[in-house]
Amino acid sequence: MNQQSRAHRRPRADGERTRGAILRTAASLATVDGLEGLSIGNLAAATGMSKSGLYAHFGSKQELQLATVEEADRIFQAEVAQPALSAAPGLAQLVAVCEAFFDYLQRRTFPGGCFFAAAALEMGTRPGPVKERVADFQSGFGALVRGFAATALEQHELPAHEDPDRLAFELYGIMLAADTSFVLHDDPAVLNLARQIIRQRLGLGNGGNAGES
Repeated sequence: MNQQSRAHRRPRADGERTRGAILRTAASLATVDGLEGLSIGNLAAATGMSKSGLYAHFGSKQELQLATVEEADRIFQAEVAQPALSAAPGLAQLVAVCEAFFDYLQRRTFPGGCFFAAAALEMGTRPGPVKERVADFQSGFGALVRGFAATALEQHELPAHEDPDRLAFELYGIMLAADTSFVLHDDPAVLNLARQIIRQRLGLGNGGNAGES
């Protein structure tokens, strides 16, 4: 690689790292102040960057919001979806996705809990592309959990009467309830309780191993 190629590549890589750091900060702020509370001004204060520097990355508030949602999705995929997909197909994945979600909360990935739980409530009454992107995430995550449940049913790891759609809805509801309580009380005990409830719901008891039927 010649010097000119390195010179062109380095600024681009530096710019991508800077943008990533900005968006990570924006996602954290959004779980506290809301996506509507995001502005170039408060993001500049949080990052120590100039407003003009931030305007170079985001031309409008909506562009900033959409980019923030994309960054939050990237983080969620890495911390929740991918660990679950790495488990054995079926019941093990169903348990793993719930465990990964509770770990995502317990690590305090974002100060306001699950980014998408907060964004769904905030943007649900605000028509537009940001709401649509948050809704797409929720539909996608629901489909992922439903797929795990359907595979577990096909593998006879769940009772034959189980309905994958209903089970996915129940499990997601437990996750969201745990998120709300954890944010309000900052008590990891609620996450342990949610883990126990999930395992009991899946017929594993408190100490069973994923994959047992």
